[in-house]
Amino acid sequence: MASQLTFIGAGNMARAIFGGLIDSGYPADAITATARHQATLDTLAARYGINVTTDNAGAVADADVVILAVKPQLMREVCEPLGEALQIGRPLIMSIAAGVTIDSLAEWLDDAGLPIVRCMPNTPSLVGTGASGLFANDRVSDEQRQLAESLMRAVGIVEWVEEESLINAVTAIAGSAPAYFFYMIEALEKAGVARGLAPATSRRLAIRTALGAARMADQSEFDPATLKQQVMSPNGTTERAIHCFEQAGLEGIVDDATRACLDRAEELARELQKR
Repeated sequence: MASQLTFIGAGNMARAIFGGLIDSGYPADAITATARHQATLDTLAARYGINVTTDNAGAVADADVVILAVKPQLMREVCEPLGEALQIGRPLIMSIAAGVTIDSLAEWLDDAGLPIVRCMPNTPSLVGTGASGLFANDRVSDEQRQLAESLMRAVGIVEWVEEESLINAVTAIAGSAPAYFFYMIEALEKAGVARGLAPATSRRLAIRTALGAARMADQSEFDPATLKQQVMSPNGTTERAIHCFEQAGLEGIVDDATRACLDRAEELARELQKR
C-alpha cells in the first residue's frame, strides 16, 4: 500500500515532485495537495487526479509524509497551525524551503521529536533531471530515509549530506546552479549573434551543445577535466578559447559566485529564525 503524501503548497516544485511520482506509477489517489485558492486546486485535480483541499490541518492528519512546499517567508505562518494535527499520525516531515532550519521547523510545529528531512531540489526537477540534496535529523528512521529518497528520485538524482549546514553548499552547487548554466547559454548565444549567426540559430546551437556536454559528462567514464582535454587539440581553436577562460580567472569567478550564494543562504536562515 502506497504511503499517503500531503503537499502543503502546490507550486512548481511541488507539481514537479508529485507529477514525477505519478508518471513513475505512484497512485494519484494517495497524494493530497493544498493551496489557498480553490481554482488552483480544481486545475490540479483535473490534470493529475490527486486529492485537493484548502484545509492544511485536515490534510496532514492522516498523512504518512507531509511535504512543506511553501515559500520560506510563509513557512512559520503555515507551520504553526499544524502542530496539533500532526500529533495524530506523527508523519515524516519533508521541507523543500531554502534557509529554513530543522530547529525552526520543529519550533514552529511545536514538536522537537518529529522526524524531519530538509531537501534542496533544483528547477530541472520540472523536466525529470533534478539534483537534490537531503539531510535528516536523528528522528528519521532508515525506512523513512528510504521513503524520502524514493520520492525525490522520481524527479532526478539524490545525494545525502551528513551535516545540515551542507544543505547551503548544495544550494550553491545545485539548487541555484541552473541559473549559472542559463547565464553561460545566454552569453554563448550573444557571442554567436555578435559573430553573424541568427539569434534563433545561435540559441539552438548553444542549448544543444550544453545538453550534449552535460549528457557526455553524466555518461562518460572520464571526469570533466579529461573530457575537456579530449576536445582541446594542441594549438587548436578550443585550446585558444580555454586559455581565454583561464586568463580571465573563470575558476576563481565560479568559486566567488558559489561562496556568495552560500553566504546568502546562511543569511536567509538567520533572518528567518528571527521572524
